[in-house]
Amino acid sequence: MRFALVISLLLALPLLMPLPVFAQTYSGDAILEPLTQEAGNVMRGRAIVASRQTGLCLLCHSGPFPEERFQGNLAPDLLVSSARLSSPQLRARLVDASRFNTNTIMPAYFRINHLNRVAPQFAGKTILSAQEIEDVVSFLVSLKQ
Repeated sequence: MRFALVISLLLALPLLMPLPVFAQTYSGDAILEPLTQEAGNVMRGRAIVASRQTGLCLLCHSGPFPEERFQGNLAPDLLVSSARLSSPQLRARLVDASRFNTNTIMPAYFRINHLNRVAPQFAGKTILSAQEIEDVVSFLVSLKQ
């Protein structure tokens, strides 16, 4: 009985472990390699961008979201940004926009150090996961088509 339980747990272990996250290596103004092995999902990315709880992108940006009545005007329209930037460039800006503009108000979605006024419950945590970054990149790239 114990042996069967141990085997069951060992077989389930890969399902319980998070997906591997790859280091962000910048090449100029881009992060060339995806942050995860799993490709980004366009629909999940759209949901993150439109969410008022997760990405909060529409507080500053506007985009092709007819169902969203209030959209931002502080930052470029997402159609404009996605048209002029490649996937690796978009990824780099999502990870840490301050690397390209030190005065940006856009949060670093995948950075945990050198941040200001972080609530204790969020210290050491990224705003978005590596997979969520890849999902948002996939959505933004889909806007080009």
